[in-house]
Amino acid sequence: MAKKKFSKDWIHQHINDPYVKLAQQKGYRARAAFKLTEILDAEKLLRPGQVVVDLGATPGSWSQVVRERLKGAGGEIHGRIIALDMLPMEPIAGVEFIQGDFREDSVLRQLEETLQGQSVDLVISDMAPNLSGVGVADAARIQHVCDLALEFSASHLRPEGALIVKAFHGSGFSQIVDAFRQQFRRVVERKPQASRDKSSETFLVGRGLK
Repeated sequence: MAKKKFSKDWIHQHINDPYVKLAQQKGYRARAAFKLTEILDAEKLLRPGQVVVDLGATPGSWSQVVRERLKGAGGEIHGRIIALDMLPMEPIAGVEFIQGDFREDSVLRQLEETLQGQSVDLVISDMAPNLSGVGVADAARIQHVCDLALEFSASHLRPEGALIVKAFHGSGFSQIVDAFRQQFRRVVERKPQASRDKSSETFLVGRGLK
């Protein structure tokens, strides 16, 4: 019974969520688009001509935001967007998509081949592993995803590039922040207004490789 009530409450909250309505109006595939928009605005990141890698991209709202920001005055896209996810993604014009598990070497190699030696200006990751509810196991999964994003960034970011990842407050969070500080000159935590109040998600932004 409690589960049924929870799903009804969630549906009610979702339908009345102003960001859900705004996403529908603007043609974004998910309300998460506004989280990235806030972070990009606050950090003054991303401009036409840059190369962006979107990890865990499906359904594609973050790639949609990036695409808008890489558009020139004539509407053409200046730069590259390479999106990656285990799940399929409906095509987005101007976005190169790789379907595969980021944790597998073969998929990473495919991503590297697609980059053709180009350095990356921005890596974005809204990835969240499937959580079990067991604190220690979940903390390890979250940390693993963040570590992979950090490793990829260390190899492929320009010296002045940036990484945005989703993390969660709780067990293991301080270790993720420490790992960011070892790799980047500037690290900030951001909780966008579009994040739900009850959510423990916090986005970490690392800028400038050490």
